[in-house]
Amino acid sequence: MDDHYSKPARRGGIYLLPNLFTTAALFAGFYAILAADQGRFEAAVLAIFTAMILDGFDGRIARLTNTQTDFGAEYDSLSDMVAFGVAPALIMYDWALVEMGKIGWLTAFIYTAAAALRLARFNTQSGMADKRYFQGLPSPSAAAIVVGFIWIVTDNHLNHLIFAWLGALLTASAGLLMVSNFRYHSFKQWGLQDRVPFMVMVVIMLGFALVVLDPPIVLFVIALSYAISGPALTLQRVRRRRLERRRDT
Repeated sequence: MDDHYSKPARRGGIYLLPNLFTTAALFAGFYAILAADQGRFEAAVLAIFTAMILDGFDGRIARLTNTQTDFGAEYDSLSDMVAFGVAPALIMYDWALVEMGKIGWLTAFIYTAAAALRLARFNTQSGMADKRYFQGLPSPSAAAIVVGFIWIVTDNHLNHLIFAWLGALLTASAGLLMVSNFRYHSFKQWGLQDRVPFMVMVVIMLGFALVVLDPPIVLFVIALSYAISGPALTLQRVRRRRLERRRDT
């Protein structure tokens, strides 16, 4: 018998539902670039935050429906690169960095390159790393810091020229945190189908209420606090190890 008929047939195609969310996140990132190029920075910021929501669903939906594939993982990384690596850097560049000359485009490139390196490291370590933690600041959180700052200045009608250098500092810092060795909680141990304590729902409800009060400031503070949690967690671990060494000696 021919070997072609003796092998089981391979199923073609891809799973629609999780990749549909990934495509929507990719479109939101692409739209954000176009909006920023036209000077509509608030629309660009909202598109990035929309991409974050969509990106948070595609992986969880794939796990819930048991439709995880290598194609989906690679497609998700490419979508993240556009929405959270290229788009935030270009939005910040069009908003303020373009007026800084070489320093401006170098800052934007540092952020973009750091996002690419962070995603590449995540993909190569996904099977070995502790799933409870991320190594380096996740790219969606870095993007939230960059565009969240722009949203605050734009929403409050502040002079962006005064805050341009602070925006450049935040962009470069977010990029460096992405390629750092700081560990961040991934919160992956909490699944959508799992039971949670009642107080968790109370905290979520209060979080929604705070976001509605002033979305730009609250979302930026949340993203910045998460970025700071990585170095704080690392310092706490270092102190704990020092105390254990002192006890042993």
